[in-house]
Amino acid sequence: MVAWFDSVILNWFQSIQNEFLTVLFKAITFLGEGGLIWIALGLCLVAYKKTRWIGISVLLALLFSLLVGNVTLKPLVARPRPCWRNPLVNLLIQNPKDYSFPSGHSLSSFAAAMAIFMNHRKMGVAALLFAFIMGCTRLYFYVHYPTDVLAGMLFGLILGFLAYWIATKGRKKWEERSCA
Repeated sequence: MVAWFDSVILNWFQSIQNEFLTVLFKAITFLGEGGLIWIALGLCLVAYKKTRWIGISVLLALLFSLLVGNVTLKPLVARPRPCWRNPLVNLLIQNPKDYSFPSGHSLSSFAAAMAIFMNHRKMGVAALLFAFIMGCTRLYFYVHYPTDVLAGMLFGLILGFLAYWIATKGRKKWEERSCA
């Protein structure tokens, strides 16, 4: 059942490939490499006093997603990527070297976006939408299964909330010390 689901979704994404989407999605997926866009956003948010704790939440969420996704789950599950199993598919981006489960792009994007959402709803909705599109790019380029992206989304949302919760506790302690 899972294999059928993954196959149907991947085949649909293959069927909609066109020059415009390829250019757009290449740019978006590039921004997700190593969490690049989210790290930059987190650092920008930390730089300003008004948004500092949002930035701390984002950077903490990214650290959690690195540890849970790339350090723990990818080597533990060791799921081959769909492009490794079906070399007949013409890859439109470079073939990734690490394992497929969970999608690191989706995990880091949803973790950062959830941390933003918990702090600032309007900005968070935009970030969550961008995270969703990021996950779709991974399916479009045939480098992840839909279940990899869904797992990245689920773990990301949980880790983003956890990072927000920890940062909120830290902020309260920081403010208590500052007032004392």
